Amino acid sequence: MTAVIYARYSSDSQREASIEGQLRDCKDYAEKNGITVVGTYIDRAYSAKTDDRPDFQRMIKDSGKKIFDVVLVWKLDRFARNRFDAVNYKYQLEKNGVHLVSAMEPISQGPEGIMVESMLIGMAEYYSAELALKVARGERENALQCKYNGGVVPLGFTIGKEDRLYHIDPETAPIVQEIFTRYADGEPAEKIAASLNERGLRTRTGKPFVKNSFFQIFRNRRYIGEYRYKDIVTPGGIPAIVDQDLFDRVQQRFEQNRIAHGRPAKEDVSYLLTTKLFCGKCGTLMGGESGTSHMGNTYYYYKCGNAKRHGKAHCDLKAIRKEPLERFVVDTAIKVIFNDEIIERLIDLVMEAQQKENTRLPVLKDQLRDTEKRLANLLEAIEQGILTPTTKQRLDELEARKEALNTSILEEELKKPVLTREWIRFWLEKFRKGDVGSTEHQRQIIDTFVNSVYVFDDRVVLNFNFTDDAKTVTREEVLGSSAVDNAPPRVPRPKGLGTFFVVGGTELEQQ
Repeated sequence: MTAVIYARYSSDSQREASIEGQLRDCKDYAEKNGITVVGTYIDRAYSAKTDDRPDFQRMIKDSGKKIFDVVLVWKLDRFARNRFDAVNYKYQLEKNGVHLVSAMEPISQGPEGIMVESMLIGMAEYYSAELALKVARGERENALQCKYNGGVVPLGFTIGKEDRLYHIDPETAPIVQEIFTRYADGEPAEKIAASLNERGLRTRTGKPFVKNSFFQIFRNRRYIGEYRYKDIVTPGGIPAIVDQDLFDRVQQRFEQNRIAHGRPAKEDVSYLLTTKLFCGKCGTLMGGESGTSHMGNTYYYYKCGNAKRHGKAHCDLKAIRKEPLERFVVDTAIKVIFNDEIIERLIDLVMEAQQKENTRLPVLKDQLRDTEKRLANLLEAIEQGILTPTTKQRLDELEARKEALNTSILEEELKKPVLTREWIRFWLEKFRKGDVGSTEHQRQIIDTFVNSVYVFDDRVVLNFNFTDDAKTVTREEVLGSSAVDNAPPRVPRPKGLGTFFVVGGTELEQQ
């Protein structure tokens, strides 16, 4: 079996040594498990909250070349720190015949392993959210003191290196005053921009002025001394460049002459079943799309990816409405999984898996025992009179490694969370008692408990994690769900079409 190692560190409080540690532990794991490492992909100073990582994308692309069988990571949070990316890219690897393996968190292949993996990814996402919260807290403290919090500094201002406060830039502030005055006096924005460019003046970002350059300038209330950061607004918090009267005259003229800046932004619609929804006819992932009726109403659908890209000639599966399908999957998941008996079974599986999981701590302790054994053998050789410069160098290396391992073990023992039965039950109860109408709650249930959904012309097959049974229902039952108020009129149900359940691979029709 061949593998590549993917290593990554963020820019926050980490350094090159963290890459070396990841590579060392991954290589140790590969050696112990008979895996040949054929390459490495490394992203330095890139967060896993985004998939915009050069070597990560190169690795995903190379997985389709059939040159390696496994992607080996130190921990799952090196691969991704949000559930969508974790599921999406893991699916792409599996589609290419490549498995994702964590050296510090080997996860069993059974149903309990899926739950443990979901928890680990969830914890990584929680850590990122917690870190973002701490950053936001620091930024809020800065805002209360009217300090600079990042971003492009508006033309006319500079930021103090010591106090991080806004100061008027004597070189560019007169340009801002000139722009406001000329526009308020009736001069066209195009003419102002042309004259500024003729004099060699540029915007804050170093680009020539165009009429749209003034949109942000005219709307920026910092120019009248108002500090604003999210919900914190402090009038007079920074020095003003133009007075209130001039600013108001510009606003009045700007509103009268404002030019529409294109069409409204496309509505942000979440397709919750992305990466889990498949065409029952050709097996291709289904993607989201929208359409507008003659009455002007917008409807959202899932459509076979093959049909989207190549047309009906390649796959003629009918598109299926987004809202009723998602709500039906969530409601069914709650009914199938969230009863007391199943919850207790899941808790037992997770507790059992937790005992079996080979986490980082036992690996570190194994490495420490091995290092201590090597030290003992070396000391025994020294006692027998074998002492050379090489021996002394090796002794120093082993002593340093022993000290580093002891430190890592102590850190791991302090930070490693232990999942108790009470914590797991609380975690599961949150899903059962959550607001089923909330999009985020629906997303969490689908991400954690739904394995896959297959859509056919006459039925929909639902596969859940932690149960061996698949549930099959008719499309009419899904589309006729009362969970969606704006669903189109229900299509009459064809005679003879029953509700199906798949049990142990045998399809049984319920009359």
